[in-house]
Amino acid sequence: MPIPIMKALERLAGVPLVGGLIRYRFIKFGAVGAFGVLVNLAMLYLAKEFLFNAIPWPKVSLNLSLAFAIFCSTFSNFTWNRLWTWSDRKAHRAGKPLPVQFGQYALACWVGIALQFMFTNILAAFLYYLAANLVAIVIASSFNYVVNDLWTFRRHATAAPRGDDEP
Repeated sequence: MPIPIMKALERLAGVPLVGGLIRYRFIKFGAVGAFGVLVNLAMLYLAKEFLFNAIPWPKVSLNLSLAFAIFCSTFSNFTWNRLWTWSDRKAHRAGKPLPVQFGQYALACWVGIALQFMFTNILAAFLYYLAANLVAIVIASSFNYVVNDLWTFRRHATAAPRGDDEP
């Protein structure tokens, strides 16, 4: 990598919010999110084709299947982020009930979805809608990461200093 780019990345890594986005933990967060998409699609298919197949109203069947798929993927993402992405923050887990931590995670996800919807609509006035959605996904994912890092899985003040972003 050319030296000016390396220096720029080093400077960016020193900025609290931006630095967190270029660390190893953010890559893990993205991998969990990609796996969550697969879980969502698989659960949607299974629910629509088998679990709720007997429901005679197609829209009801689809909506129940979507709710089931979203819950499963959110729970899967929460579990993997808790066990892998933020595995070094076990001390924080001991101080907070699991349902509370899951609630925080789910709330951050729903706010991220709202941000994605809002930014896609705003940016679509200036960009091709798929490009607008891609930018909105980056914004929403960055928001979700920061909120989960600072709130859902935050480190207690008495915990060891940060050094958790190494591979």
